[in-house]
Amino acid sequence: MLKILIPTIMLIPTTWLIPKKQLWSTTLAYSLIIALASLSWLKLSAETGWSSLSLYMATDPLSTPLLALTCWLLPLMILASQNHTTSEPENRQRMYISLLTSLQIFLIMAFGATEVIMFYVMFEATLIPTLIIITRWGNQTERLNAGTYFLFYTLAGSLPLLVALLLLQNTTGTLSLLTLHFSPALHLTSYADKIWWAGCLLAFLVKMPLYGAHLWLPKAHVEAPIAGSMVLAAVLLKLGGYGMMRIMIMLDPLTKELSYPFIIFALWGVIMTGSICLRQTDLKSLIAYSSVSHMGLVAAGILIQTPWGFTGALILMIAHGLTSSALFCLANTNYERTHSRTMVLARGLQMALPLMTAWWFIGSLANLALPPLPNLMGELMIITSLFNWSWWTLILTGAGTLITASYSLYMFLMTQRGPLPAHIIALDPTHSREHLLIALHLLPLLLLVLKPELIWGWTA
Repeated sequence: MLKILIPTIMLIPTTWLIPKKQLWSTTLAYSLIIALASLSWLKLSAETGWSSLSLYMATDPLSTPLLALTCWLLPLMILASQNHTTSEPENRQRMYISLLTSLQIFLIMAFGATEVIMFYVMFEATLIPTLIIITRWGNQTERLNAGTYFLFYTLAGSLPLLVALLLLQNTTGTLSLLTLHFSPALHLTSYADKIWWAGCLLAFLVKMPLYGAHLWLPKAHVEAPIAGSMVLAAVLLKLGGYGMMRIMIMLDPLTKELSYPFIIFALWGVIMTGSICLRQTDLKSLIAYSSVSHMGLVAAGILIQTPWGFTGALILMIAHGLTSSALFCLANTNYERTHSRTMVLARGLQMALPLMTAWWFIGSLANLALPPLPNLMGELMIITSLFNWSWWTLILTGAGTLITASYSLYMFLMTQRGPLPAHIIALDPTHSREHLLIALHLLPLLLLVLKPELIWGWTA
């Protein structure tokens, strides 16, 4: 663990001490080396059980893919932010990179933690850099509003979790993930136990976000700069799913009855947010709402607690992280050229930027879960396990996949096809930096088709 964590921590002094000319290239190269080194964790993930154990941190087949995704994303965020921060003063650029790096440090410690309290502290700590990135570097004047939403939704959701964890510590005597499995099962019967159950899961359901507690997400996404959107979609939403998977094991007897309303909310959210996507005018907002609908499937898959559901949820989380992040990058390349997120104003871009259209096409197809891609593997496993639990869910999940396909194609056709509007006269050509950025998102996605065992989690 430390051979990734310490270089990541040392990236912060590097950022501040390096000459301005080499700032972006050096931090990019450095973070890419860290990302490549982090892939060594995947080597051990096929055998069950914990590996890379240190005193407070360890990896196991559930956290390894998420850790690798976290490390993979930092160089991509640095690549994506290079253009729109060039006009800023030097120390602000350094501050920006430092915030992204600190976010990665917190995330590695959250996904690697073996103590639940350490996980909780790091879960909360990720709020601070994200909040600064959204409120300081956001695009519109609404950004303070969006930051407030983001902060208070997450805080209000996660305070009950802290109380629930302290109660758990009192009853079982330990909060270590290594030993919690073996502690005697809690006999949860009373009304207070049901509130405790809800307290344990509420924080993660708000973070995921469950439909109904999702209003902070589109706001935060639309106002955040590109790196904020990428890390929010790709990794921060996954903290919710990861926390749920970790804590579900302890809530055993109650989940059978209490998870019904949440599963129904999640599946209803898939349809509702999908329908919202069909009538979006704002490109970033559309991608943000599509995140809510995908994470609704993940929440449902985790809540029914079958090995298939868990596996499907983990695969879909990783696949969605790469796809959604790639789509935000594509939306950002459009925004940097046309300075508008409204889809009607910037359409027919295939005429102007044909190679970008190829990336848009692959990204949209990944978003609607085209057959060989991991997105489909995850969705199919979740839909099958839900169908096994109750065949009525097939109506909701089936409609959800249809709507997903519709809005993905709508997004592609709206931005890329048709005549180029008359007001778009001079567009910058695409840069190799942008092509590299999208390729580094979509290549891992395509390569995972060949070896999905890496992201199966416990079922392997």
